[in-house]
Amino acid sequence: MAQDIRDLFKNEKVVKEHMPEKHEARFLAKLDEALPVAQTKSNFGWMQIAASFVVLIGLSLGAYSFFTTEEIIPVTLAKSDVVESKTLGDVSPSLKKVEDYYLASINLELSKMKYTPETKELFDGYLAQLNELDEEYKRLSLELGASGPSELTVNALIDNLKFRLNLLYRLRTQLKELKTSDATLEETQSI
Repeated sequence: MAQDIRDLFKNEKVVKEHMPEKHEARFLAKLDEALPVAQTKSNFGWMQIAASFVVLIGLSLGAYSFFTTEEIIPVTLAKSDVVESKTLGDVSPSLKKVEDYYLASINLELSKMKYTPETKELFDGYLAQLNELDEEYKRLSLELGASGPSELTVNALIDNLKFRLNLLYRLRTQLKELKTSDATLEETQSI
């Protein structure tokens, strides 16, 4: 038996009852007894303000560092500044093998050569060139230590070692030619 509630109110079949006086106040009092509302004190109000300032300062510093550009100033090294020189072995193990190979070959070639008074002038010329290449190698090693490994510096160091080894090969060849020319000269004089 479904009835429309609107029709009931129109026909006044539903008795209109009024709430007793102070009913709402009594209800709220009972509600407070059953579920007391804890009064929230603002003990942490000062912490919220401090946290806001910290966030504001952090954002300001982040924005400052993001939007400012630093000017790059070239640095020149004085003689008193100490720069550690590096070798190819400090860059990578495979480059150390290359460096060791060339240095061992250079030392082997130097040990094979015999210094005589007749070849003194030839030796001195080649040793002066070797000393220049050695100084250049030291300068490149300092550059490698100062600016870090770069392809150009590493290639220049390897080329320097190649030049030194080739220079010793040329010296060895010239010494052999000098020896053979001296031998042929002696043969022609003895005949």
